[in-house]
Amino acid sequence: MADVLSVGVNLEAFAQAISAIQALRSSVSRVFDCLKDGMRNKETLEGREKAFIAHFQDNLQSVNRDLNELERLSNLVGKPSENHPLHNSGLLSLDPVQDKTPLYSQLLQAYKWSNKLQYHAGLASGLLNQQSLKRSANQMGVSAKRRPKAQPTTLVLPPQYVDDVISRIDRMFPEMSIHLSRPNGTSAMLLVTLGKVLKVIVVMRSLFIDRTIVKGYNENVYTEDGKLDIWSKSNYQVFQKTWLRSYIKLFQAPCQRCGKFLQDGLPPTWRDFRTLEAFHDTCRQ
Repeated sequence: MADVLSVGVNLEAFAQAISAIQALRSSVSRVFDCLKDGMRNKETLEGREKAFIAHFQDNLQSVNRDLNELERLSNLVGKPSENHPLHNSGLLSLDPVQDKTPLYSQLLQAYKWSNKLQYHAGLASGLLNQQSLKRSANQMGVSAKRRPKAQPTTLVLPPQYVDDVISRIDRMFPEMSIHLSRPNGTSAMLLVTLGKVLKVIVVMRSLFIDRTIVKGYNENVYTEDGKLDIWSKSNYQVFQKTWLRSYIKLFQAPCQRCGKFLQDGLPPTWRDFRTLEAFHDTCRQ
């Protein structure tokens, strides 16, 4: 039995069905030829009638046999799969020179790629449209009342699962300490302390980072009512450019290119993604 392609058509049975159609057409033509020729080559009328009837019956039996064979093969051919609604382009799969012109297989690959692209684009759109934390009415102003609310996220993980992930990250990096809290009930807030260098407030929505605020170790990270301040930026420019764990030696590591600790009053704040080596912004190029 021939392999059945992903389009759901048995090509061997399809080829046999075409041959069966040709055989059926030939047998039907012989029936009409028999009717056209009539009774011949017999001396007596009775002999001619018997010969005609026998010949006509044989031709009808051939038609019936070929028709039954065609019906059998039609059940084996199968139907095109509905997983790839490419309409009449499915006829390209019948091309006998697939090795030279694999147009249909390339068309299927392009269709699958387009479906995956649409799927991932939908996921990306959902992430970008996540509902951000609401500011107070005083911070947002009057325009906040007119702003349409963002749709809730489609990806919601149990808080216990998020807490377990944060706990594992805390154990992975002993030079950092992570304190997790949930002042609003659902959204997690992390206070990450890196040695005696800096502190970072990370606002999480599930496992996605919604907002980060980096401040110096000695800067206040709380508001007057004792809550984490997620809106005020650091007073120091150096902490507005952060790489978290690699900043454990922010004021101790020299620039790997110029060898200096300070340039324009700033330490080397840029890090190589792979080696985490320190560079000044102007020295990294």
